[in-house]
Amino acid sequence: MDAKPFDKNRLPSRHVTEGPERAPHRSYYYAMGLTEEEIHQPLVGVVSCWNEAAPCNIALQRQARAAKKGVSEAHGTPREFCTITVTDGIAMGHQGMKSSLVSREVIADSIELTMRGHCYDAIVGIAGCDKSLPGMMMAMVRLNVPSVFMYGGSILPGKFKGKDVTVVDVFEGVGQHAAGNMSAEELHELECVACPSAGSCGGQFTANTMACVSEAIGLALPGSAGAPAPYETRDEYAVASGRQVMELIAQNIRPRDIVTRKALENAAVVVAATGGSTNAALHLPAIAHEAGIDFDLFDVAEIFKKTPYLADLKPGGKYVAKDMYEAGGVQMLLRELLDHGYIHGDCLTVTGKTMAENLENVTFNHNQDVIYPISNPISKTGGVVGLKGSLAPEGAIVKVAGMKNLKFRGPARCFDCEEDAFLAVQNRNYKEGEVIVIRYEGPRGGPGMREMLSTTAALYGQGVGEKVALITDGRFSGGTRGFCIGHVGPEAAVGGPIALVRDGDMIAIDAEAGTLELEVPADELERRRASWSKPDNPYKTGALWKYAQQVGPARTGAVTHPGAKSEELCYADI
Repeated sequence: MDAKPFDKNRLPSRHVTEGPERAPHRSYYYAMGLTEEEIHQPLVGVVSCWNEAAPCNIALQRQARAAKKGVSEAHGTPREFCTITVTDGIAMGHQGMKSSLVSREVIADSIELTMRGHCYDAIVGIAGCDKSLPGMMMAMVRLNVPSVFMYGGSILPGKFKGKDVTVVDVFEGVGQHAAGNMSAEELHELECVACPSAGSCGGQFTANTMACVSEAIGLALPGSAGAPAPYETRDEYAVASGRQVMELIAQNIRPRDIVTRKALENAAVVVAATGGSTNAALHLPAIAHEAGIDFDLFDVAEIFKKTPYLADLKPGGKYVAKDMYEAGGVQMLLRELLDHGYIHGDCLTVTGKTMAENLENVTFNHNQDVIYPISNPISKTGGVVGLKGSLAPEGAIVKVAGMKNLKFRGPARCFDCEEDAFLAVQNRNYKEGEVIVIRYEGPRGGPGMREMLSTTAALYGQGVGEKVALITDGRFSGGTRGFCIGHVGPEAAVGGPIALVRDGDMIAIDAEAGTLELEVPADELERRRASWSKPDNPYKTGALWKYAQQVGPARTGAVTHPGAKSEELCYADI
């Protein structure tokens, strides 16, 4: 590749590599084996969340090495570093899940601090676990240096009794075992085969949802979200991502040129069309916040309402990410949506071209049944629905992909933490037709807004997934299915209506009309409010305490700082 001229006078790395006064700084680079030429090239941060916590991350070091190769080939100097991840599948169902959403902020903050501290000029970011994808994209938009995002790839499906399975089948197997419908031996056999390779959870759970978002929003190379983690083509995309970030430096194309209101709308469309994770309704507003764009839960829900549901993916459907990739992938879905006016084709992407230009040569594969054509959608509206009403004045969200009945009304059964609710479910201490309410699990109240997959999967495993409803100010996993409503706001810890619900109160849910109503007179709620007091929270030190002091409502993304609207000096312009 021909060398491109890079003007160091406009790049952050000039502060650590140029001029006699930076001789001490350069001495550190010589200590690491860099040549004088490499020191004076653009410095590119190649960040991954490689670790040995889960299969989501174990292939990322290999992909980071490939990305470094691409940067070097294009006459940049890669500087590799890692950030943390909290792996939801392992954190699930116990106090560890309080760390999950908090980790998104730590990931973004740690990338920001590493970039600022060392004055790197650009980012190639490679992520696997659920919160590392939005966390990395948030950091890219916050810093606003040329950036290319790449997903580390999904896991291959497991095989159990001749069927493809994912980790969610294991969570549901716990419920089947508790109900006496699966033996301990069968459950053990299932757990041993459900996760057969490196890669993130295989259904359209949060990781694969946000991987689709990365392409739809324009921060990832076309096609890079699709190949499973073990495939060598992932390394080819990593090399290409490294090369492309150097092109972005040369053209001075930055994330905020790409992440516009239209691009965020494109991302929301893809979430709805794939029946994606409800967590996207947290992550898209958070990414928008980093760009200074108002785009909250209600904006996301409005797009969900008018988007057809096209991709038949688990947990509501039949297929996994590998199947979607082989059928034609995110690019084929985007082309179908573009051709029918559901996405904006004029959005700039990291290729330096528009979305429409990227999709110009993509055609629809009719010899598959993973992605449906818009002329014959799975349903005419998206797989995720926003709700609002007297129980959720600041909104709530439910995943309806694969559900038959979109209305539910029943008496409340209240729990003030997930553990108590899970124990009741395990002991079958509930009745069909009830609405299980789990509260004080919101961003502040948890703290950390836990996911409830253990509880919802246990209900599904017991065969009552659509015979009871579950409502929380916490979150649900992308793997959750059934009548499960999360992100209820205001949360209980700040005195939202969900704090005032009592056992037996009637709750009405209508996912067609988008309503969530508590059928209790207003004057009665005011009497309850007068006697309500916030329960004590034992988390009084450390990261969880700090998060609880800073975090905002779920409606605006559960963010922890004022965002680009308050920014006076962008890092990219230092």
